[in-house]
Amino acid sequence: MSRVAKKPIELPSGVDVNVNGQVLSIKGPKGQFEYRIHDDVEVQKDDKVLNFAPRGGNGAFYAMAGTMRAVVNNMVTGVSQGFERKLELVGVGYRAQAQGKVLNLALGYSHPINYEVPEGITIETPSQTEVVVKGADKQVVGQVAAEIRGFRPPEPYKGKGVKYAGEQIIRKEAKKK
Repeated sequence: MSRVAKKPIELPSGVDVNVNGQVLSIKGPKGQFEYRIHDDVEVQKDDKVLNFAPRGGNGAFYAMAGTMRAVVNNMVTGVSQGFERKLELVGVGYRAQAQGKVLNLALGYSHPINYEVPEGITIETPSQTEVVVKGADKQVVGQVAAEIRGFRPPEPYKGKGVKYAGEQIIRKEAKKK
């Protein structure tokens, strides 16, 4: 049984949640979401608290209630604080520059890479080798960071490429004579 669903979600100040049947509307300072809750899960809103409960006694119902609670909790966190992923560029001549809604990357290819930033996401480049992806939707922030990393994933011999901040690259030993 999922224990995640039993923990209520405390709503921070500035976040407004409306429950209309199985549709949740979440509004906050960083954005707004509308999400349809699964039919096997029941949502109750008390004063500044959301509770999730399964509609049946089967283990799958508890699992679905835990999943819905985790998704809604990420939405509440997103509209109140937002999410961010930091990327580092490691390599000689590897550079990033944000220009409006386009991220220009020089990653050692014969051509520059121009990445169109999706709606609701902001990209900052504090230095030429750092990229910060920010947004309210955790899934989209992670997807954008993964797509940027996918242009040149870190290689295991010298560690060159685009990596997440704090990511440990497992290094291989070079070929011996």
